[in-house]
Amino acid sequence: MTTQYLGDIANPALAREGVQRIEWAAREMPVMRQIRERFLREKPLKGIRITACLHVTSETANLMLTLRDGGADIRLTASNPLSTQDEVAAALAVEYGIPTYAIKGESSETYFRHIDEAIAHGPQMTMDDGADVVALLHTKRRDLLEGVVGGTEETTTGVVRLKALAKQGALAYPIVAVNEANTKHFFDNRYGTGQSTLDGITRATNILYAGKTLVVCGYGWCGKGVAMRAKGMGAHVVVTEVQPLRALEAVMDGFQVMPIVDAAARGDIFVTVTGDVNVIDTPAFNVMKSGAVLANSGHFDAEINLKALNAMTEAKRNLRPFVDEYRLNDGRAIVVLAEGRLVNLSAAEGHPASVMDMSFANQALCAEYMANEHQNLLPDVYDVPREIDDEIARLKLESMGVRIDTLTEEQERYLNSWELGTE
Repeated sequence: MTTQYLGDIANPALAREGVQRIEWAAREMPVMRQIRERFLREKPLKGIRITACLHVTSETANLMLTLRDGGADIRLTASNPLSTQDEVAAALAVEYGIPTYAIKGESSETYFRHIDEAIAHGPQMTMDDGADVVALLHTKRRDLLEGVVGGTEETTTGVVRLKALAKQGALAYPIVAVNEANTKHFFDNRYGTGQSTLDGITRATNILYAGKTLVVCGYGWCGKGVAMRAKGMGAHVVVTEVQPLRALEAVMDGFQVMPIVDAAARGDIFVTVTGDVNVIDTPAFNVMKSGAVLANSGHFDAEINLKALNAMTEAKRNLRPFVDEYRLNDGRAIVVLAEGRLVNLSAAEGHPASVMDMSFANQALCAEYMANEHQNLLPDVYDVPREIDDEIARLKLESMGVRIDTLTEEQERYLNSWELGTE
């Protein structure tokens, strides 16, 4: 008998395994559990069509189930060709009835076809991880734009794209920048990316960090996390930056800071986390040690200039899963992990569920906010409302058994007065 489901997945027979993974992740997502229980009762998203373009992982699945229980008509497509967990995609499509378009290792052609198929139901709300759905709606599928009332965006890369679109006056609907929430970038970007990036490199290579020089390109919240975890593993950490304040912060945090060309001659392992293009380019390739390992944890596979590297390459071979060696014309070898795509989601499982608990709580509550407030918002990129950020932090602390103080009436008066001061 043929299994009936909507979407395009690798193997429906993996569905039961996927259910187990989703349930395991749910154990570490107490905030999402509380939101899901409320959504099930109140149905704040009843009848709203949502297209979500996210990494298809067990943590994402728990967000999808929360949105579904909140009444949404949800379709999910992958936000990266290598980040899909096929068993999770199967579980969502077969066991939970959520149309899912995602296959690990899919071609770029299939990736964009999946996005097009996912938006075919005419979304009223978008949920992006990199802004690819927004970009498609604003270019080739403008016929669907009129019905979209709002959206959310989860990544630094996506927020940069959306702000550029808004600056041009071309953004057609309001979008909440979930990435800018304190309960997202303080934890997901720093602790999640920091741990999962090294996890991806380790699983791909089984490399020892102690004694190695690890170069972190970019010292935003993701870069801070990678540098912190690499230092903890015994690596000598070098940071490259273009922003003076971030570079100064890296110096004050105890790291060496220098231009990428100088760092390239010293580094054993390189990690890009900038959200920009061609961060590691020909001048750096020219001076790298033979055997240098390159990994990317920025959203798109644009941070390592693979076209330039290919132009310098005499031969290329795959050494093990997610590990490609480029043998250069001068005899040196440079190793690139996961085709230059997100190493933490390609070669590993992405962020731990406990940190995604807060990121996806922001997604769920911002979807509810957008459903209620979109008519009062102009087409622009908005920060997550402070009350949502605070509520997620409160729920997370409560789930951890942590109690905090509250202000007394006297303290409230003092903070709201200009007259009180030195006595």
